[in-house]
Amino acid sequence: MISFDLMRILRIFLSWLWKLYFGICFLISTLIFYPIILPFLFSEKNKKKSFKLFVAWSWCVRFFGFYPVKKVIDSEFPKGPFVIVANHTSYLDIFLLPSIMSKHPFLFLGKSEILRYPLIKTYFKRLNIPVYRGGGIKAAKALISASNEIKKGWSLVIFPEGEIPKIEHPKMIPFMDGAFQLAKNAKVPIVPITFLNNYKRFSDPEEVTGPAGPGICKVYIHPFISAEEVTTIGKEELNKKCFDIVNGPIIEHFPNL
Repeated sequence: MISFDLMRILRIFLSWLWKLYFGICFLISTLIFYPIILPFLFSEKNKKKSFKLFVAWSWCVRFFGFYPVKKVIDSEFPKGPFVIVANHTSYLDIFLLPSIMSKHPFLFLGKSEILRYPLIKTYFKRLNIPVYRGGGIKAAKALISASNEIKKGWSLVIFPEGEIPKIEHPKMIPFMDGAFQLAKNAKVPIVPITFLNNYKRFSDPEEVTGPAGPGICKVYIHPFISAEEVTTIGKEELNKKCFDIVNGPIIEHFPNL
């Protein structure tokens, strides 16, 4: 009989092998799409055309990663731009979203640390909005840029936890207020999304014992919160409402968290 320790070592080895395979797929697909997408990023009128290429890239990642997506709840999206708030347990959350929301061009509002990676830096800085930690002038400029992009018709994806939490997944940490203040200022709806098991499909590469492997990725696209409700209720109440909606399926499937 194979010992428990040996099984654990084998599982970790297979997870790292899968992370290596997926990392190679991601790198190759990025290098292929990079020269195609790049020209669109330097023209304001062509930026939305580039989103279609990101959708194609997302489908490519899903195909070669063997990551079919099951929409457990697939609610209608509001008309016009909106703010998407979602939990964040895996890089797959980012990779899968363009193909999940292929008809709704969006930008990511994300941490500036991603600008350290050469290829991703160009993609992110030209198309998305980096947020610098610690508040201050740069953080305020990011929110102003986000409001301007909403006026241009872009929706925005924000992970209000601010990071992939370093706790037992998929347990969530409290949401920060930026996404909700932005939605209130812009007077746009909010679409809450729950990623239920992406952390099992591809955990943070820095997590030595973290799981990884192919399989179905379950996502809940919850009914949107109307612009009227967003502007009517307080920021703290809106924060709590969205947290409870996103956290609902997690609590249902993982009641011990």
